[in-house]
Amino acid sequence: MPLFPPNAFAPRQVLTTCKLGLGQMLSWGSAFYLPAILAGAMGESLGLPSSRIFAAFSLALLVMALTGPVAGRLIDRWGGRPLLMATNLLFALGLVLLSRVQTQGQLFAVWLLLGLAMGAGLYEAAFATAVRLYGKAARGSIVGITLFGGFASTLSWPLTTWLLHSWGWREACLVWAAVQLLVLLPLHASLPQAPSRTAPASPLPAQGADLPPAPAASLRGQMGTLALLALTFAAVWFIGTSMMSHLPRLLAVSGATAAAAVAAAALVGPAQVAGRIADYAFLRRAHPLWSARIAVIAYPLAALILAVFGASAGWGYALAFGLGNGIMTVVIGTLPLAMFGAQGYGQRQGLLMVPARMAQASAPFLFGLALERWQLGALWVLVLAASIAGTALWCLRPRSV
Repeated sequence: MPLFPPNAFAPRQVLTTCKLGLGQMLSWGSAFYLPAILAGAMGESLGLPSSRIFAAFSLALLVMALTGPVAGRLIDRWGGRPLLMATNLLFALGLVLLSRVQTQGQLFAVWLLLGLAMGAGLYEAAFATAVRLYGKAARGSIVGITLFGGFASTLSWPLTTWLLHSWGWREACLVWAAVQLLVLLPLHASLPQAPSRTAPASPLPAQGADLPPAPAASLRGQMGTLALLALTFAAVWFIGTSMMSHLPRLLAVSGATAAAAVAAAALVGPAQVAGRIADYAFLRRAHPLWSARIAVIAYPLAALILAVFGASAGWGYALAFGLGNGIMTVVIGTLPLAMFGAQGYGQRQGLLMVPARMAQASAPFLFGLALERWQLGALWVLVLAASIAGTALWCLRPRSV
């Protein structure tokens, strides 16, 4: 079975998907993944503990959560091109200012600005842009965008590390600012203009025509589904962010050496991409709810592997977690599209992700505290979160509009 059938996408949609995907890969790398590499050097330079750098970053994640619904509404109205271009300017400004901070107050202020840029320029904005252009045909584009995004840490962490050791953390921020201005701003400027909401529908929606509004479910009927989806997304983002923050440390607690822990953790990125490819290859005709139900099983399965086999199975934990998390990233974009349709997707997606972003902001601290107190017993926190997500998903019923 070919991964992408010959008529799966129009050529223009493929090109747009590649542009959005490349934009996501570089945008995640130039902001979200920076503290993992630069926090130590930044703290030493500013005379602050690394925890203070991550506190500023957590504040940015809270701003990111509050920005999402507004950004989604703007994309629903005007399309993604102008907003994504504006976020490139915000990213660049924030990174230039970050390179010049001297005090704790300046640090927190700059991360507030970067949080605004992340809230309006990362995954949910790219998904909403694709849906605004291609309607329900955007499912393949969402998969493609996440394939690019899966390599963000693979690219950015080594590059940022090299920049840090070659020039310094301030210069690394300036290089990423240049990427936003010189690469991503022109890239997003070349995106297709979103069709007018009043334009007549085209018989080829994959070519960018606007879809007719999906039949609106009653508000009361939608609220239950929205609440279950929001609960699911919050639980899985808590798990994902906990692992992105503490996976090497978790593996070390299980008995792995530092080198083995880092090597195993490095498998997560490729596993996420493999999960996304497998989802599209084998489940693209199924309702995304089934993808979600299958993917959420990977979290407790990973915990079981590590608990039973210990450090020697660290690679198995990383692969199982990565496969499930990769599919869930796609589901976050495709499941609301399948359940509610394309009409109002951006704003709805932004609202759905507010609890998830709140969970994301709290995850590094809460799971770190659990790991410190309970050691490998902290896996039960992940199992509990996965159980909540799985229960919510089985309470949902597949439906398409």
